[in-house]
Order: sequence, then C-alpha cells, then structure tokens
Amino acid sequence: MERRPGFGLNRFDWTSTEAFVADIARAEELGFGYALIPWNPLARSDPYMQLAVAAGRTSRIRLGLLLDNPVLHHPAASASSIATLDEISGGRAILTYGVGDTAVRWLGLRPARVAELEEATVLARRLLAGEEVEVGAVRPARLQHARPAPVWIAAGGPKTIEMAGRVADGVFLRVGRHPENLHAAMARVHAGARAAGRDPDEVGIGLIFHTVMSDDPDEIRATARSMAAGYYEYSPALFEIRGLPWDGPSVEELKQQVYPDFHHAPDLVKSGNLVSFLDEETADSFALFGSAEEVAGQLRRAIEAVGRVDIVVPHPVPMPVPGAPVPRALPASLAGADYKTWFAAEVMPRV
Repeated sequence: MERRPGFGLNRFDWTSTEAFVADIARAEELGFGYALIPWNPLARSDPYMQLAVAAGRTSRIRLGLLLDNPVLHHPAASASSIATLDEISGGRAILTYGVGDTAVRWLGLRPARVAELEEATVLARRLLAGEEVEVGAVRPARLQHARPAPVWIAAGGPKTIEMAGRVADGVFLRVGRHPENLHAAMARVHAGARAAGRDPDEVGIGLIFHTVMSDDPDEIRATARSMAAGYYEYSPALFEIRGLPWDGPSVEELKQQVYPDFHHAPDLVKSGNLVSFLDEETADSFALFGSAEEVAGQLRRAIEAVGRVDIVVPHPVPMPVPGAPVPRALPASLAGADYKTWFAAEVMPRV
C-alpha cells in the first residue's frame, strides 16, 4: 500500500504569538504534519522565534519556513536558526529556501538568481552537516551547533527545479496541477539528481497548491484565474505546454493594476477578472477548488501524475481571517468550521 503524503499548512493566526502557537497546536491535533511559515519581515513577526515557542507546545508536527531566502538572510544565519529550532523541537525542523519574491521586492531588492540560491543551499547544508567550509575568511567556517535539519527548495521554473534536484534535500514544486507540467517538473528533478550522482528517490517531493476556499462558482473561476496569472507572472514557462494560452495584454501591463502580485492581491476576484481572457482549462490548471470530493480528486490525480509525494501544502486563497468560518456550505457537524478544520475533516480522509 502506498504511503499517504503528509499535509502541511502555511497560513495561521498571526494576530499575536500566543494565537499563532495555539493555532499550530490545533493543526497538530487535526492531523497536519507540517507547519510551514512564510517569511516577510515587513508583514510578519520573526518566524524562527515564534516557531521556537510553538515547539514547546507541540510534540509531532514538523516546524519550519516556507520560505527563507539568501537575500535577506546569509545562509549561515539561516542554518544557525534552523539548527537551534531543530534542537528545541527534538528534530522536527525543516528549512525551505527560495529566491525571495514578495519579501525581497517589498524592500526594493532583487530576488536571488538560481546560481545564488544554489550556492546558499549548498553552504547551508554543509554547515548543518557540521562540515568545515572555506568562505574566504582566515579560517574555515563551521557551525558549532550543527544539526541534521533538511534543506528544501521551493521552485517553479525549470532551471530552479533541476538545480534543486542536484543540491537540496527536497523540492516543493510550485507548478500547478496540469499533468504535463507535473511530469516535466519531475523529469527536471530526476535529471538534476542524476547529474549530481544522486539517487532521484532520495530527493523529497512536495506539492504546493493554491486552494480556493469558496464554493461559489463565480468566485472560484475568478480566483483560479488570478492564481494562473500569478504563475505566468513568475514562471511563464508553465504556459508553454499545449492548451494554456495567454491571449491578453502583457502581464507587465496588467501588473500596473495589481499589488503586490496576482497571488497576493487583496481582492482576488477583482484581479482574476482582469485576466478573464484565460480559458477554463488554464484556470483549472493552477488551483484546487470545488467540493471536498472534487478537491480530493484533484489532489489524487496530481499525486498519481508525480508518482511519489512526501508533503502536500494546500495553500488557502484568499488569506483566511483567523477564526472565521470557511466560506462554503458545510455539514451540520462542521457548522462554523474554519479552513483547516474543514480540510482536515472533509478532504484529507479522501486523499
């Protein structure tokens, strides 16, 4: 019998550290295996510090960032923080790196290039392994409190995915759920692993899917289109397969009306309506939506297309309001349930 992937959450109650910690503890009780926290220093409290507090209130759920970046944190600083969290949590820490995107752009900085992300990942992994690393200082660098915490990469572009296969412990694929894009992404992971002399099966695989909370058909369609536009904005190569045309204004022109981007716009229905020229197949290829059974079916087919999946992150869109019920029809037993409660009760058992 194939092992079911673990499920992770990347949206919690950030109104206070106490609320955040309580929310992670509740996610653990609901059966989620990972609490994976985005990092934007202008928008969120320090995730490493908050996760350290959460480590003391939980016992099973794995804790980490999704994602940190080498632009705002030197790899040694990230390695030090995740090693500390790994010690506090009893070996439950996971670090995920990415180029930065929103967190970096908000500060007027340039996201990391693929080569820079690769260099940072290699350095962080070597430091976490306790190795001495030449860094151009008087003596080699060595992390005195090294811990074997895994370092993953979140990737959507083909070059980044292949690089992750070469150097990371795992890769979170952000390519939507179209089978051709999923197949192509896995081929890149395997190619990168083989080029580095690694067994591709040793590279962890995670899938991140934007999951539309509403069950209103008009909201679903508009939100899914905004998600598709966000992928085109950052990974246009995902639209190169047959059947996914971009037959409208340039994304740079449309971005003048959307801030900060199509994935994080405050009104995803409004931003989605800006790209109403995207057809249904295109919108369907980059989000999960519909009833619990439909969402579970979409997940099952995506997992089958990939073949082996360790972690699934059903990223809720739009951003849930802490404590608010999920905006969809619910059975009486789940009356007033929020997104994580609905997903754990209605979707996870069906996958």
